[in-house]
Amino acid sequence: MSKFNNDYIITMDDIVREGDPILRVVTEPVSMPPSQEDREEMAAMLRFLRYSQDPEMSKKYKLRAGVGLSANQVGLNKRMFAALLTDDQGNEKEYAMYNPKIVSYSVSMTYLPESEGCLSVDRAVQGFVPRYEKVKILTYDEQGNERKLRFKGFDAIVMQHEMDHLNGIMFFDHINKEHPFKLPSGVQISSLY
Repeated sequence: MSKFNNDYIITMDDIVREGDPILRVVTEPVSMPPSQEDREEMAAMLRFLRYSQDPEMSKKYKLRAGVGLSANQVGLNKRMFAALLTDDQGNEKEYAMYNPKIVSYSVSMTYLPESEGCLSVDRAVQGFVPRYEKVKILTYDEQGNERKLRFKGFDAIVMQHEMDHLNGIMFFDHINKEHPFKLPSGVQISSLY
């Protein structure tokens, strides 16, 4: 029985930190359709993201703002993640991704000029993290229906960051070890901003 039920508030104490072995595990697929427990855990993860982006709630629960959260970041060996993104018009869009996989991506790449952050990493990491500019993801929803979703720009970066978590990869693994601000050669890559 999972502690992440409908009433549970995930706080920073629940977030697994860098160095914990579960962050290096390739997570286990979730059975389809997702179980009640899986759905409640996903709801708790989405609630965390909503609260973390709300100034009042984030202060109340001492949360760091996040746009994505994978199951293994809260200690669950499950292939699922939550994301809460805002479009150009300021509309919020929630994503509950079960057993997601990237099925195609653009040739062109992008990166965040200020590097990436992660709720599981308590230090500032310097360096460029090359990402595909566009990705198409095959995933399943709460009813177990297959869905294909397309993302570009910042949203595509978030999706790749969370997909990496599910595969035991940390964002800083993509940074050039010798020259953190060196970009890959032979590809079209430009800064997101």
